[in-house]
Amino acid sequence: MKIYSKSLRCCALAALLGASPMALAQAGGANKRAQRIPDPDAAELNNLLKAAQEAAEKKDYAAAAENYRQYLAKKPDDAFIHFQLGYAYSALQRFTDAQAEYEKTISLDPKMAAAYLNLGLTLLDRDPASAITPLQKAVKLIPNDAEPRYLLGAALERSGKTPEAIEQYEAAEKLDDKSFDVRFALGRILLTANRPADAEREFRAALALHPESEPAHLGLAQSLLAQKKKEAAAAELGAYLEKQPGDLKARVEHASVLVDLGKNEGALAELDRVAAAGPENLQALKLRSLIYFQMKRYDDTISTLQKAEALAPEDADIRARLGHVYLEKKNYPEAIRELGAAFRLNPSANDVLGDLVAAQYLNKNYAAALKGLDLLASRENLPLGTLFIRATCYDKLGQAAEALDAYQKFLSQNTDQKSDMYFEATARLRFLTRELQDKKR
Repeated sequence: MKIYSKSLRCCALAALLGASPMALAQAGGANKRAQRIPDPDAAELNNLLKAAQEAAEKKDYAAAAENYRQYLAKKPDDAFIHFQLGYAYSALQRFTDAQAEYEKTISLDPKMAAAYLNLGLTLLDRDPASAITPLQKAVKLIPNDAEPRYLLGAALERSGKTPEAIEQYEAAEKLDDKSFDVRFALGRILLTANRPADAEREFRAALALHPESEPAHLGLAQSLLAQKKKEAAAAELGAYLEKQPGDLKARVEHASVLVDLGKNEGALAELDRVAAAGPENLQALKLRSLIYFQMKRYDDTISTLQKAEALAPEDADIRARLGHVYLEKKNYPEAIRELGAAFRLNPSANDVLGDLVAAQYLNKNYAAALKGLDLLASRENLPLGTLFIRATCYDKLGQAAEALDAYQKFLSQNTDQKSDMYFEATARLRFLTRELQDKKR
């Protein structure tokens, strides 16, 4: 299961709505700036800025924006007020208009880092590739601030530039190793970059900062799973599910880990919780069938696989599993039917072909079993027991010479002289030898 952080969006929104210290500092200077207007319309312009500031403090950003527009109609080259108007548009989620105002700010004041930062934030969700350039500029202007590097890392990550994103997240972490957002983002991207041990370190650091974070518990669980640390992963998934009991996908994953640990009862309980919320999906049904099979609850296995087959009638794996269960139940005709269907769906599956040969043999379809053995022998080296099966098939079909040769090959390679197959092969070898000698007389 893939991990998505809500913290980045919150950080971006906070910066746009005033949580960024830089943005707040800029916004807070509006009244002082209004007192220094030198032109004859100073009083009117001061009043517009004062009204805009009061409206922004009340979160009436529409009124603030209108006052800023009126001001800019008379003072169009004021970079700071273009920035404030962009800020108001951002709060109103008028991101295209906000983008235009931040770009205007930059054209008037190319060194205003906050404008580059907010422009990047405005573009981050809509066009992360376009957010990279302004965020790179913000990093250059304020190189010792972790936030621009963190946001640049996000833009790079969303643009598919994983190594570059990791570099920026790591740089942000060096500047602020107490930032949960940075630690979490770095853990997430390291996991996708197939560096689970490094991801584990970051998720643990994130949880040390924010122990109740469900996404961090989930991320840690996934990094542990990738390292096959299944006991620890199961514990983390359990901690996550205590806080997010409705995450059915995570419950199925937890059940799968418990199966791997041999904890079938716990796995089944998890799947029952999933089933209580609604019809189980294909993954859950396959997992449930595996648990029932391991518990030798073959009838339950069959009914579960039949439900799975209804969802995916062309899934060769389901038909193969059904055939194998019928083989275990000694229902050879049904086993042949299901295994034959599975093999037609996936003719390269040697394990299915092997089960099909066994079903044909046990159902006394000796010619079909021989045909399957020939095909299997052309694909892989067969175990010793198949020589006995081949000999028996020839024997049952009355092909004495072929049976004699196959029994001899089996006995020449067999080292277990106490096995039932050894005694039977020896007896049949003697009988067929006499029979063929009698025919020659």
